[in-house]
Amino acid sequence: MLTFFTALFLLIAGYMVYGKIVEKIFVINDKEPTPAYKTNDGVDYMPMHPIKGWLIQLLNIAGLGPVFGAVAGAVYGPPALIWIVVGCIFAGAVHDYFAGMLSLRHNGSQFPALVERYLGKGVKAFIYIVSLALMILVAAAFTAGPAELISLKTGGAIPFFAALVIIFAYFVMAAVLPINKIIGRIYPFFGAVLIIMAVSVMIGLIFSDTPIPNLTFENQHPAGLPVWPLIMVTISCGAISGFHSTQSPIIARTVKKESDGRRVFFGAMIAEGVIALIWATAGMTFFHGTSGLAEALAAGGPAGVIDTISIEMLGSAGAILAFLGAIILPITTGDTALRSSRMMLTEAVAGIRKSGKAPKMLWMTLCVGIPAFLLSTIDYTFLWRYLGFTNQMVAATMLWVAAVYLLKEAKFHYIAGIPALFMTGVVGTYFLYAPETLNLDYNIAIIGGLVPVAVTGYLYVKAILKQRTAAVKDPAYEH
Repeated sequence: MLTFFTALFLLIAGYMVYGKIVEKIFVINDKEPTPAYKTNDGVDYMPMHPIKGWLIQLLNIAGLGPVFGAVAGAVYGPPALIWIVVGCIFAGAVHDYFAGMLSLRHNGSQFPALVERYLGKGVKAFIYIVSLALMILVAAAFTAGPAELISLKTGGAIPFFAALVIIFAYFVMAAVLPINKIIGRIYPFFGAVLIIMAVSVMIGLIFSDTPIPNLTFENQHPAGLPVWPLIMVTISCGAISGFHSTQSPIIARTVKKESDGRRVFFGAMIAEGVIALIWATAGMTFFHGTSGLAEALAAGGPAGVIDTISIEMLGSAGAILAFLGAIILPITTGDTALRSSRMMLTEAVAGIRKSGKAPKMLWMTLCVGIPAFLLSTIDYTFLWRYLGFTNQMVAATMLWVAAVYLLKEAKFHYIAGIPALFMTGVVGTYFLYAPETLNLDYNIAIIGGLVPVAVTGYLYVKAILKQRTAAVKDPAYEH
């Protein structure tokens, strides 16, 4: 019990203390009009109340990610809680804050455009492909599951394919309509559902007869899989997720003033960390340890685990919440993935044309929606294996964007640079070790994973020395 409440306290303190430090380093400016006012187009750009923006941001970045990933990562035992707390505060929240605030500073630019500005055109071209692939994969993955469940719960009255068509029709509508028509109206409610689910489970844990595991650094994975780097990829939502860098620009176009950014971006990530903390703790507590949890995951997957915990702890109310969560929350992740990919593709095509005339939203939506729909109709599980690796590669890239921005502005860049190096090591080691990639021996992967860290570290130090040299020669130097 002490471990859980200590972790919860640290996450809240992370927002109250470290969030203010990050905001102070960034240096907000409430006198400058935000894109919500400067580029108000009645569709993507329009001012929104910060509480509503926070709830929508939370739902956009979360869905069932901090639930499914947390219970899957809980098989490692209490080290999962350590990663959620440390990763969320020092990596994930920093990642999300800069993804949102840099987009806001650059008129609502999408993630690939930020990559081009700070890391160069070569990296941008690669990231455009990776980001769009990630969005299409997310849209497909978070559609097939709800469609299967709808078909199952209706006894086949609504066939799987019909459910897919209905969901994707909604996706297209949600992606092209003004943000305040659907997303702005119903997403705050579903964001509240996500919070209510987590708080209800937390209360159930507190009054449960089963003791909550206390802190240990011991790896308790039943199969003995290594914590590094697997837990950092398994638990992404709730700690750090590159998907968030594609979602934050959606809300960046609605922020009223820069001082709202800490609540909306940093705060939503901390809230997601709290949700992940609760579900990870519930997973290892409810099933009496990691072995029982592993057996439950093998039998019914994360959805089965969530369903069992919700019904057993909360009764009929839990059944309703679990049903809503398993169907509604993944869909809300899928449609914002499609919306952000539509924005990315529109931005890319407009840049290629250089005519100033934006391409039609519907066509851009269909260009990414059709591949996602087709993927959801086939057995795409072989592609899903690559989602975790791709997701964290995007996360590492966004942290490097933030580090370079801070370096160019002569600000304290280590808040982004150190976690960027860490995540580079995670991605490099995972690529070498994971069975879906190179599947090398673990010790070789550990050594090989240091190579990208050494390369990026060298470039990072070189840039730091260059900046310091320029500052010495010209005290007025900033960029």
